[in-house]
Amino acid sequence: MIVKGGKNIWSQRIGVLSLDSVFPKPPGHIKHPESFDFPIIYKIVKGIGTRELILEPGPHLLPPFVEAMKELEGEGVAAITGSCGFLALYQQELSSQVSIPVFLSSLIQVPMVAAMLRKDRSIGVMTAVKRKLTPAHFAAVGAADIPIHIAGMDDCAEFTDVIIDSKRIDMDVDLVREEVVGVATSLVNAHGDIGALVLECTDMPPYAVEIQEATGLPVFDLSTLTNMVAEAVRRQPYNGKWTS
Repeated sequence: MIVKGGKNIWSQRIGVLSLDSVFPKPPGHIKHPESFDFPIIYKIVKGIGTRELILEPGPHLLPPFVEAMKELEGEGVAAITGSCGFLALYQQELSSQVSIPVFLSSLIQVPMVAAMLRKDRSIGVMTAVKRKLTPAHFAAVGAADIPIHIAGMDDCAEFTDVIIDSKRIDMDVDLVREEVVGVATSLVNAHGDIGALVLECTDMPPYAVEIQEATGLPVFDLSTLTNMVAEAVRRQPYNGKWTS
């Protein structure tokens, strides 16, 4: 049997473009490897943190991400994702730089979720900074004309101080959970037509179970997308038996 070479490391499913941040990443976060049951490689994009990507977007950010993506591809990953949903803005530009699948934002799921729902339903999108999540972000992932309602964490002190403004690196995880679930609940209560939630922010999936318990809705995030892509790029044999 001849096996084609060309990879440095083998059997790696997902590579993660990791922003340069050191606040806590609870289980469920894309940057907590135990959130998944398959191998992940992380590539830190030095000098670009949450604040730079969300508050200071622009083409000047592209070169370090391209370099990191090519390194991940060379190291043998089967697909590449990111660690911030605001990378949606660059989905088209960056996905063209490598020959493997690239899914930089959980917002890629918005068209898929819309196709699942009744025509009179909308999607609730939760984001880190509402004022910075623009129509361009949705257009870049094919979601320009989909009915959505957006809620942000802008008024949540613990979330904003630690994750967005980097005022400190220690975080009250219980308080952040309370803030995230509170925003989700308020969003759903304010818009009775919401049929599902999509969490833009990669810092929200650790609280997805609590969000679902509070709202009763399907919850999609980068973790659900990553699991789906990982299954697609490395299909596993089925273990079931034939029955008559």
